[in-house]
Amino acid sequence: MKAPLQIGVTGGIGSGKSVVCRVFKALDIPVYEADERAKWLTEHDPILKTDIQRVLGSNAYDATGKYNRTWVASQVFSDPSLLSALNAVIHPRVFADTAAWVNEQAHKPYVVKEAALMKAAGSGNSLDKVIVVQAPIALRIARIRQRDPHRSEAEIQNIIDRQISDAERRQLADYIIENDESQLLLPQIIRLHEEFLQQVAQYI
Repeated sequence: MKAPLQIGVTGGIGSGKSVVCRVFKALDIPVYEADERAKWLTEHDPILKTDIQRVLGSNAYDATGKYNRTWVASQVFSDPSLLSALNAVIHPRVFADTAAWVNEQAHKPYVVKEAALMKAAGSGNSLDKVIVVQAPIALRIARIRQRDPHRSEAEIQNIIDRQISDAERRQLADYIIENDESQLLLPQIIRLHEEFLQQVAQYI
């Protein structure tokens, strides 16, 4: 059976990519949340847990076996080589997990993968198309402050500055969804949904 079409959805913090993915779910399209799944795997995948402890030592997990996220972040934040070593063990496990998940969705016309970091379709990944969700910076900051009131504007701006720029993200995009509150979101998503269904129908 042919694998379903694979569509990537990405966007900066506060752009609304999760909202877009919830709409795809409502349209009965499976969504793989790569960042959430990676968190789950660090807690539950025995191979990955062993590899993380090999890279970072036993402090990477607390006495109950829970991933010590705050401690890990403090270790890798100022040590790029350690961060690279950590990513080198996490990414292959997420990749294998994604591939297994896609195989389970073989009966679906297409699937969506949501991730904060993404390459263009076909750049060493299995994606067929990439959707970039974008919104003005001021609106993104306002959204984040609303959902996370204890974060200051400076903190949020710092996170945005550490992510790739909107211009770089647009270079990855096969499609752009504008989530700027001046254009309706739903028709943009429905239009893409119908286009993907048409693309799949051509291959059958």
